[in-house]
Amino acid sequence: MRLITIRIANNYHSQDNNINKDYMKKISIIALITTLFVSAFAVANEVNIFNARHYKADAELYNKFTKKTGIKVNLINGKAGALEKRMIEEGADSSADLYITADAGRCGAFQAKGMTQKGLTSPTIKSSVPKNFRTTHWVGVAKRARIIYYSPERVTGAELSGMTYEGLADPKWKGRLVIRKSSNIYNKSLVASLIENNGKKATADWAKGVVANMARDSKGNDRAQIMAVAAGEADIAVANTYYLALMLSGKKGAEQQAAAKKVKAFFPNQQGRGTHMNISCAALVKGAPNKANAIALVDYLLSAEAQEHFTNNTFEFPMIGGVSPNPLVVNNLGLDFNQDLSTKVASYGKNQAAALEVMTAAGWK
Repeated sequence: MRLITIRIANNYHSQDNNINKDYMKKISIIALITTLFVSAFAVANEVNIFNARHYKADAELYNKFTKKTGIKVNLINGKAGALEKRMIEEGADSSADLYITADAGRCGAFQAKGMTQKGLTSPTIKSSVPKNFRTTHWVGVAKRARIIYYSPERVTGAELSGMTYEGLADPKWKGRLVIRKSSNIYNKSLVASLIENNGKKATADWAKGVVANMARDSKGNDRAQIMAVAAGEADIAVANTYYLALMLSGKKGAEQQAAAKKVKAFFPNQQGRGTHMNISCAALVKGAPNKANAIALVDYLLSAEAQEHFTNNTFEFPMIGGVSPNPLVVNNLGLDFNQDLSTKVASYGKNQAAALEVMTAAGWK
């Protein structure tokens, strides 16, 4: 009886062990699935932006996006060159989902380095952004124009009649023009657009004429060019549209506000292809760990709420229809001008090296 009892006990014990092993296997599988689910959920609820725009108001916009969607925005701010260098060095290990920066030339050049991917093709993007302001890798979320500012006291209407970017090389402007350095991305994109429309040789000749007309060696930012016209150091300047509104707002001080009131804006090439346009762009980074959330954020940036935030805080032109620019833009720059909608902004990156080459050869410092 004792042997039988022991065998039965051992049999029961063996069965218990098997049951426990099966049970533990099931528990382990459930735990693994739960861990994977939680991890996936965590990833699905964030988006990482490498941001080269220098507007504090942008952070407020991303907070609005988080409140609407529950998707956390991780913002990594820095200068464009430093951010691009980091993403390139990190490669497949980069956490970047979106690269947001000013100027299509930067987005185009970044794409050329193989650092972006297709995917920005949502219905919102296709219906909101004109084809010349987007690719499948990056899209414009706000617009700006690079125009001419002049002194109404020293420049006549006759001189400006029919004025074009090409006309900046006209000898009548000798000693009267100020413009930023050739290394500036806005100028590289402007010259890249001229190469796209007129060819490299014609643009090289144009660059020599521009240098000959400069009132001084290039220096300072866009606002410094406007300040130079106001101070009588030059009669005309080239700068982006939003800078005048920024100065008029008083956010840069009383001196700049007073200077902005002394100049007038002129939109070139109105009888031809239209005024040179550029964008703030969002690029979908190659290997983005949160691709779906990145696309959702771009869609949000093209909403009326986000576009109004841009226009009221950065003084840019809206990308979508139905949204009005800031009153300072409307009242001092106007809306009745022909935009260049035929030149694809993707050409700015493509022609960027050639643009710098012709400016350097012309002695444009």
